[in-house]
Amino acid sequence: MTDIIQLLPDHVANQIAAGEVVQRPASVVKELLENAIDAGADDIKLIIKEAGKTLVQVIDNGKGMSVTDARLSFERHATSKIKSAEDLFQLNTKGFRGEALASIAAIAHVELKTKRPDDELGTAIEIEGSVVKSQEVTVTPTGTSVAVKNLFFNIPARRNFLKSDTVELRHITDEFHRVALAHPSIAFAFYHNGSELFNVPNENYRQRVVHIFGNKTNERLVPVEEDTEVLKISGFVGKPEYSKKTRSEQFFFVNQRFIKSPYLNHAISAAFEGLLKDGYHASYFLNLTVDPKTIDINIHPTKTEIKFDDEHTLYAILRSAVKHSLGQFNIAPVLDFEQQSSFDTPYSYKDKAGKVPTIEVDRSFNPFADEGSSSGSSSSSSSSSSKSTSTTTSFKSAPAANWESLYVGLESKSNTKHDNDVELSFEKEYKTETIFSDASVETSKTTFQLQQKYIVSTLKSGMLIIDQNRAHQRVLYESFLKHITIKEATSQQLLFPLQLSFTPNEVNIISGLKEDLEHTGFVFSNVKEDTITITGVPVGVPESEVSIILEQLISDVENDVPDASFSAADLLAKSMAKSLAIKNGQTLNNTEQEHLVNSLFACKEPNISPANRPTFITMSTDDIEKKFM
Repeated sequence: MTDIIQLLPDHVANQIAAGEVVQRPASVVKELLENAIDAGADDIKLIIKEAGKTLVQVIDNGKGMSVTDARLSFERHATSKIKSAEDLFQLNTKGFRGEALASIAAIAHVELKTKRPDDELGTAIEIEGSVVKSQEVTVTPTGTSVAVKNLFFNIPARRNFLKSDTVELRHITDEFHRVALAHPSIAFAFYHNGSELFNVPNENYRQRVVHIFGNKTNERLVPVEEDTEVLKISGFVGKPEYSKKTRSEQFFFVNQRFIKSPYLNHAISAAFEGLLKDGYHASYFLNLTVDPKTIDINIHPTKTEIKFDDEHTLYAILRSAVKHSLGQFNIAPVLDFEQQSSFDTPYSYKDKAGKVPTIEVDRSFNPFADEGSSSGSSSSSSSSSSKSTSTTTSFKSAPAANWESLYVGLESKSNTKHDNDVELSFEKEYKTETIFSDASVETSKTTFQLQQKYIVSTLKSGMLIIDQNRAHQRVLYESFLKHITIKEATSQQLLFPLQLSFTPNEVNIISGLKEDLEHTGFVFSNVKEDTITITGVPVGVPESEVSIILEQLISDVENDVPDASFSAADLLAKSMAKSLAIKNGQTLNNTEQEHLVNSLFACKEPNISPANRPTFITMSTDDIEKKFM
């Protein structure tokens, strides 16, 4: 038999490797930005067209490459970052595998222009699908420019798996945020389809956070500083009252590298224990500096996961540092070790029980008593009356009129009728009868609420059990969808305009859905870079729920943006229905239960919720009888 194991060609191996390194245009953005940072650049420009599907270009002013380095940079496992395996535990650069450029060149058209400061001319290379098309001398500024065009041009299946431009642009923006926050000393500019999205200069860390997430962020930040032998922490956490329902403002950076760590995230949640509402997450922007020997970065192609030597110590230090900052800035209560000792109970009194104070009451004193009774009783309290002042003595000795005399004659005056008085007559109040008298009709309760979560009703064939939250979501979803697509909904004007603060990225999301939101009843008077002013809300929507609805909408857009087969109106209707639906645990009276049941079965699709989950189940009489067998 012939041998069956063979070496794969280089272009096939590159395409396989590209599947791990390059998952979407955002992966290309991450690799190119990190290469520019490793090249020592202090000014980086990111240019995107059609959410990276057509063009991803990164221009930097770094140290550039020679002719040989420019050609070798596209070979697999070719890197300038490490030279031996021991260097993996002394990493001070972003990249070290030498696979990024080779993987990108295998699935796209790449144009590279680079020049070192001492060279008069630079090098230009064009590669298509790992094949070098041209390499020539060119005139270019100092630094490197890498343009990646037509991503996945030779893998149509992968290109078809890409999401809509909105989704891909959001992922690119997330990667830009992570790199820009990790390096505040570098100036970044971000352009998409010719428009400038971000332009942040060289600045300190607080200014970088404010530039990216809006000016309102500045007042929400609480500084965190801690320096130990094991770990150095610097950065900010958000105040509890500005927590969000999404995790979009949670950033951990270890040695200037963005990571994801559920374990360390739990340390932050523990520090905020008791300060956050259910379903809300704290914001944090924390830089952790550790010894490179104590971490392992080479465990995931995206390098966003890190193994620590001693996670428990890091957990304890991080939790204590955040909790200390919250207490130091009066965000959370802390123990007062500087309390004055005079406020403490003396030691000699620690075992003594408290005494009930003694109260003396003069039971014979009566300020409304008449003169005779008061004179008779005065003899018994002569000692106490002698101590009183002259004013009190004169009050007691004065003849007091009987209180009943105040009302003498009022009854006769009211009943006396004069000749010129007009007699008033009033209509009798008749009791309005109902259509069905209580005696003839006996009201029966047809529904029952079980554990404040389910509504139980009867059927001819058995029993009906309805999930009240999912059922109300279906009712509201079809109502909102009807208002958005068929007719405009009515709106109730607010007495005072409602001003809400969001990040620039969140404002862009709401701006894209503004027209659909207006069809549901929202009225926007002003939409700025980081604030939104609302003057009208849909009828039935409380003013306090507006921010919750918009936050839920932003969360749904960020986490589950529909593809081209779904419309923004559908997403909006689902999000608003989820926010305003009756929650489990809410008590409903019999009328509300019946109205919900009738509204559910008046829907077009009462069987499932907007999230495609069942809204009710039925149990026939046979099913119930089987339970007793």
